[in-house]
Amino acid sequence: MSATVAARRLTTGLIAAAALTLAASPTLGQNDAPRADQLAFRELYRELIETNTTLSEGSCTLASERMAARLRAAGYAEGDVRVLVPAERPKDGNLAAVLRGSDPSAAPILLLAHIDVVEARREDWERDPFTLVEENGYFHARGAQDDKAQAAIWVDTLIRLKAEGFTPTRDIKIALTCGEETSDTFNGVSWLLEHHRDALQAGFALNEGARGRLDAEGNRVALEIQAGEKVYQDYRLEISNPGGHSSRPVPDNAIYRLSAALTRLDDHTFPTEPNETVKAYFAALAPTNPAFADDMRAIGSAATPEAREAAARRLSAADPAWNAVLRTTCVATMVDAGHAPNALPQRATANVNCRILPGHDPQTVRAELERVLADTGIAVTIPGNIDPTSPPPPLSPALMDPIRAAAAELWPGVPVVPSMSPGATDGRFTNAAGIPTYGVTGLFADPDGGGVHGLNERIRVRSLYEGRDFLFAIVKAYAR
Repeated sequence: MSATVAARRLTTGLIAAAALTLAASPTLGQNDAPRADQLAFRELYRELIETNTTLSEGSCTLASERMAARLRAAGYAEGDVRVLVPAERPKDGNLAAVLRGSDPSAAPILLLAHIDVVEARREDWERDPFTLVEENGYFHARGAQDDKAQAAIWVDTLIRLKAEGFTPTRDIKIALTCGEETSDTFNGVSWLLEHHRDALQAGFALNEGARGRLDAEGNRVALEIQAGEKVYQDYRLEISNPGGHSSRPVPDNAIYRLSAALTRLDDHTFPTEPNETVKAYFAALAPTNPAFADDMRAIGSAATPEAREAAARRLSAADPAWNAVLRTTCVATMVDAGHAPNALPQRATANVNCRILPGHDPQTVRAELERVLADTGIAVTIPGNIDPTSPPPPLSPALMDPIRAAAAELWPGVPVVPSMSPGATDGRFTNAAGIPTYGVTGLFADPDGGGVHGLNERIRVRSLYEGRDFLFAIVKAYAR
């Protein structure tokens, strides 16, 4: 049998498997009561949400142990469920588990998610960020989307497969990791690659990084599949000054100079540089956005650079997410200045966070920041390590066809579109390690992003339950 014929047969089988799985799992309608299995999943999700996993106060080890206990209770052998903890960081544990396949020669599939979350202050939130609240069709909590939704789904997927007595052809691995949000301090994926490579080694991985897009009325616009991501890089800006008594102000003030430089950065726009994934993304999205269809098509097919640039300006003004994939972006995220209320500042610092388009060197961006800030007294340095980079993995039919089949069953008429993540994920480490990693979630989010990394994070109840069924279907299809 030729490789082409074999690939076609494999793809046909994967599509059929996804359709059969979804046919057996009716989704939650707008006014339907949750199914019994959805309520059981909700309890798992609640337990993970309500286990604090912030760097400051939480414990990924505790969260990993709780999810491991659920897998063991579902019938997984002790040796197939491991909580892997760095000796020097006892709270930064990671969960690795596997459902064994029938063919040891078949490359495993890795289901990857991080369980650490961004810090959240109770006094800033409308609700307790570490208590799952269901209200007006939403789940509210820190990590409700990022990334405990997918982490809970992966654990639940292994439990469902075990309950069905399903034996996959290939091993199905899950890895719930710590430190994605604070990788300069510790990153679980990097640590596992160095110390427990077997926990992650796979033919390909499914990860966070893409979402479904909803419009302002909650209608589904498109399902994004991520291949490739921008490079995360922080830059430290620092200016020092002799200071003095605040009753004798002088023109040379560290706070004013840093503020003026940051204003120049705010006024700066990096060049429009859409890559092939971004061009394909806008081309696929154009039919769903009549108001911007011409501009979206122009990103990949404008007659002149000037026409493309004009289209990019309009798209960037319309949606921050569109702006983020069209260019490198740099934004001030933290400032610190002064040492006393009655003294002229001796030092002022700022953190500028850049999301750099693939193919660009962070050192080149540092030089561009120095040019834009236009103050030789401000030192621009790179704290920590520079993350690895790699080309986007291919979106092959064997990967995409089961996704399209499952999406067509759940969301008829909603286009599946390729995307590049403007944010960084742990996929930057697995891709660089030779494990092709794709952002596939099936989780539809509101246009404002649902408060991810910000206040009052939320996800639609419908989106979570539908995403659970979608991911279960495609995992089962890939694993046959």
